[in-house]
Amino acid sequence: MSERKHLLGMTLDELKEVVLECGMPKFSAKQIADWVYNKRILSIDDMTNISVANREKLSEKYDVGRYVPTEFQESVDGTVKYLFRTESNKLIETVIIPEDERVTICVSSQMGCKFNCLFCMTGKQGFNGHLTANEILNQVYSVRESEKLTNIVFMGMGEPLDNYDEVKKVLDIMTADYGLAWSPKRITVSTTGVTPKLKRFLDESNAHLAISIHSPESTQRLTIMPAEKAYPIEGVIELLKQYDWSKQRRVSFEYIMFDDFNDSLLHAKKLQQLLRGIDCRVNLIRFHAIPNVDLKTSTKEKMEAFRDFLTNKGVTCTIRSSRGEDIFAACGMLSTMKK
Repeated sequence: MSERKHLLGMTLDELKEVVLECGMPKFSAKQIADWVYNKRILSIDDMTNISVANREKLSEKYDVGRYVPTEFQESVDGTVKYLFRTESNKLIETVIIPEDERVTICVSSQMGCKFNCLFCMTGKQGFNGHLTANEILNQVYSVRESEKLTNIVFMGMGEPLDNYDEVKKVLDIMTADYGLAWSPKRITVSTTGVTPKLKRFLDESNAHLAISIHSPESTQRLTIMPAEKAYPIEGVIELLKQYDWSKQRRVSFEYIMFDDFNDSLLHAKKLQQLLRGIDCRVNLIRFHAIPNVDLKTSTKEKMEAFRDFLTNKGVTCTIRSSRGEDIFAACGMLSTMKK
């Protein structure tokens, strides 16, 4: 890939520094942003309202920074999984989930993941580095469905808040007038609960939040999620209670259900008690079996009983439909180890 710096992934302030460095007029920064983020050009040569001389100056050190996926697979249910090669020659996966009028993109924020949750294939491949804002946004801009996207979820490979600065940059660009001008309501960031970065996210963004919880019991959660040791779920909940969830922003809790592990009505009761005082939604997720992990998914009956208990206690609870399992694109199945 090019050794030039990439324009895709730069904020307007950074673009202002670029034009200053290149000796271009100040207003050129907004022109560049418009070409890159709105007109979606692939080459600096396409910036026709910028002089040829200035385009040449820009091209000496910069490029747009778009590159296509190396392959893709399509599921029987319409879900599509893309494989991208990063600047460091690593591989990441991106998933497109079409549903009625919505087209959601599930982006990766890291190459692999250091949090090593027992039930997640991404964690099994280890951690290979953070993605840059360019590499995250390239997923958004370079899938075939790019211009049809209605929502984005940071639920792909990696822990988004462990790469907070680059993820926040992407959120800023996606919601800025000079960028995609999306409403924060179209964006959801998922996390295991990296508390210091979570507080920054809550203070600095209005995007929706999804917490991977998977057990209301600290000791049990620790057996499947090592992050519990550093970021106890009770501390995460206490932090969330300091914010108002009844207005623009929404918080949901992702709960993968494992047979005879975290799927009893006692677990449902403990979860309801833990979440008391937070206006939230609980999404129950069927476990998708992965190699060498001795966990099984809950039965349909247990999942429905769990949902009904929470619903009767006033907690909005849904069973999320599984998508893309046949191409290993479902929750917890993203991995490039075999590539």
